[in-house]
Amino acid sequence: MKIDRSRKPEPSGELQFKMPSFESFKLNNGTNVYFIKKDVLPIFRINVIANAGSKFDPEDKKGLANLLAMCIDEGAGEFDALELSEQFDLLGAHFSVFANGDTLQITVQALIENFGKAVELLAKVLKEPKLNEEDFEREKRKVLTRLQQLQDEPDFLANTAFEKFLLGDKNPYSAPSIGITDNIQKINNENIVEFYKKQINPENIFIVIVGSISTGELKDKLNKQFEDWTTAYKPEAFSLSEQEDKKVIYVVDKKDSVQTEIRVGHHTTGRKEDDYFTKLLLNTVLGGQFSSRINLNLREKHGYTYGAGSGFYYLKDTAYFEVSTSVGIENTVNALKEIFYELENIRKGVTEKELAFAKSSIVKKFPLNFETYMQVASNFISKIIFDLPDSYFDTYIQNINAVTIEQVNEAAQKYILPGAATTVLVGDKEKIKEQLTTSDFGEIVFTELKL
Repeated sequence: MKIDRSRKPEPSGELQFKMPSFESFKLNNGTNVYFIKKDVLPIFRINVIANAGSKFDPEDKKGLANLLAMCIDEGAGEFDALELSEQFDLLGAHFSVFANGDTLQITVQALIENFGKAVELLAKVLKEPKLNEEDFEREKRKVLTRLQQLQDEPDFLANTAFEKFLLGDKNPYSAPSIGITDNIQKINNENIVEFYKKQINPENIFIVIVGSISTGELKDKLNKQFEDWTTAYKPEAFSLSEQEDKKVIYVVDKKDSVQTEIRVGHHTTGRKEDDYFTKLLLNTVLGGQFSSRINLNLREKHGYTYGAGSGFYYLKDTAYFEVSTSVGIENTVNALKEIFYELENIRKGVTEKELAFAKSSIVKKFPLNFETYMQVASNFISKIIFDLPDSYFDTYIQNINAVTIEQVNEAAQKYILPGAATTVLVGDKEKIKEQLTTSDFGEIVFTELKL
């Protein structure tokens, strides 16, 4: 069959998407379980999400949750670390543990025929982690070594500095999840054990499972492994201290750097607010895709960078807007001027053409977010964490298409605030200082960042 490539293919019709249905139930010990049936492949993915992220780290022990995540799989039940790893390998299972600002998550993915054995091993990790001194000291050394390495990674320094200065030292989210060197040195294995007892328990977790299994079998096997798991411990309390936005520029010295990492932003409203879809479309035009205004300006028009973008970033208890890029250090202020130009210019409004393109881009990409078992689980976990409605995914496309240009232009005025933006520059202080001849970007503060 010969294809006429001179003719552009016509759309096949309005895109329809329906999220796989889910069931929710409680185990005998009270743990909440969410099950999404997916029969495409004979596999399963089980995710245990504990309300135990780095925001619960004590004020002088930043990095505690991350260290627990690193230690919790270092042996469990009758197995030491190597034996436990071998047991998962024998099942052909992918097993991982990580902590972020909000949660500590444990994941197992394997063939459905190995579901029972995999859950048994997972239960040992949750209920009977060894958490011994020797393993702790080894993992602690790894973290301290990694922090030394991160001192030479400008993008990490910029991200860390931006959250630190924007959110403020009293905000539990302001420290990196990996921790801070002097805090890590204060943490001992007893702290790890105590944090585990308080945060990793049936009342403080939920489980998300995606796979090809019957609900009855799922309940039976989970209850068999977890019904005896109870606790008398209360989770750590969490309180949030927000810092007010102000126009200020922090220059973090990285001597002899040939590039400058740039971050510009401010606080915004949370993930569950009604304005989420409006802000998503606004940002898609501003800096959320390759053809966005910020990228076309800094990359295509001026050649300052290989890429620049922006986004509204959401944690469970806070949220912020951020522009990020990396430029040759000689173009630091030139790039900064263009960023602020685009922030001011978007406040004048977007065009119908820009909005239509943004809607088309988001809608057409949306189903791709649910192709793999990991994607389905990850999206559903976010729904639970942010307490989104059950119909959220099924009405997503409808909600995008319902946004009007008037709403987007109103949001631009309300949520893009260059007059209250915190700016972070990571690069050679002396080279940047030569260019900062005005205070157009706010008060200038020269500082250092030690991890």
